[in-house]
Amino acid sequence: MENANTNTTAYERPVTLGNILKFAVPTIAMTVFMSFYTMADGLFVSNLIGTDALSAINLTAPVIQLVTAISTMLATGGSAVIMKKMGEQKAEEAKEDFTFLILVNVIVGIVMCAVGYRAMDSIFSGMELSAKVEAYCVGYLSRYLVFTVPILLMNNFTLYMIASEKATLSLACSVTGGVLNMALDYVFIAVLDMGIGGAAVATGLGYSVTAVVGLFVFSRKGNLLHFRKPRLRFRVLGSAAANGCSEMATALVTGIVTLMFNWTMLHYVGEDGVAAVTIIMYVLMFASSLYTGYSYGVAPMLSYCYGEQSGGKLKKLVAVSLKVIAGISLVTAAASFLLTEPLVSVFARPENPVYELAVTGNRICTVALFFIGFNIFASGMFTALSNGVVSAVLAFSRSFVFMLITMIVLPLLFGVNGIWLATPVAELMALALSAFMFFRYRGRYGY
Repeated sequence: MENANTNTTAYERPVTLGNILKFAVPTIAMTVFMSFYTMADGLFVSNLIGTDALSAINLTAPVIQLVTAISTMLATGGSAVIMKKMGEQKAEEAKEDFTFLILVNVIVGIVMCAVGYRAMDSIFSGMELSAKVEAYCVGYLSRYLVFTVPILLMNNFTLYMIASEKATLSLACSVTGGVLNMALDYVFIAVLDMGIGGAAVATGLGYSVTAVVGLFVFSRKGNLLHFRKPRLRFRVLGSAAANGCSEMATALVTGIVTLMFNWTMLHYVGEDGVAAVTIIMYVLMFASSLYTGYSYGVAPMLSYCYGEQSGGKLKKLVAVSLKVIAGISLVTAAASFLLTEPLVSVFARPENPVYELAVTGNRICTVALFFIGFNIFASGMFTALSNGVVSAVLAFSRSFVFMLITMIVLPLLFGVNGIWLATPVAELMALALSAFMFFRYRGRYGY
């Protein structure tokens, strides 16, 4: 079998903290840097255009999450299916399935782009926004949708590079794309005066770096995964969808929850409240990227050990991972609390009413950082173990059910502070469910 020794060496190393981090650190760095994509837009838009434009970026977020949800499902679910086959020594079949799933993403991207353009105007006209903010929303999203297919390919190639032992290359692509995004943000907004549409184009071009490099990388037959003539195995598509449905649910309901936050804030505070929510989401997104990066990094190892039936290695991998998540949680929570004012001041000046709202909100929401990491890892772990149902239950409960409950109840009791409390309380509820599922399935998987 071609490249058999190369294919298995990295995954057969002893499970130690050092070896895990060698596999995961590039992925952590990559996801952290990817979080700068959106933050860069927010930074330049808020400082060069204003907080109304910053609010518009947040108001377009639900549509953007919808665009990427299916791709996220196929990328995470597909990676689990393919790496499980690699562990079962079915390398040729895995490559055929990989190519098939990439083609599916291209088709999905074209369809979603067309649907997005048709629905865009009616979505924003129904929000009762000021004419200025609505114009910003349309200006940003209309440019962003142009890059739908490259964005979907970027989501997929990022995970498949990691699975192919090319996490460092994936990191290099993300850094290059992020730097390009920030440079173009300045050029398009400050120099060429393209406004908020320029920020969207800068983001799209930044994302396209990984998409273009991935096409070249996976065209080379020397790689662990590479393009070959696909086989239309629709059961593989079904398995990828089932395994990744939790990640799709997370993306979808994140958009819905963002919409709920925006509507609630518009009701209690107005458009300044939406800008404050945007700033806090950037902080939480940056911290969460550490947990997401680690989970993405170890997912192929979990899937491989599961396919290989290496119970002892799987148990040690999970135990070490929980300790790493605990350490990251403590550091990020402490940093977020201590650096609240400097973080907020990057986006809004102290004399701006958005500033005080965001400072108060961030200090309350920081409590959620003690719980988020464990919830992200639990959902990702069950996806990697090909248990999409449990992963979906965890993700959907965390991102939607618990958030819906807290978003309805807590603002009625505590007003604006109740909106900020919704996230940590929902994450705590999700942690209890994650712990229950973790211990319930421990016997089946041997972790």
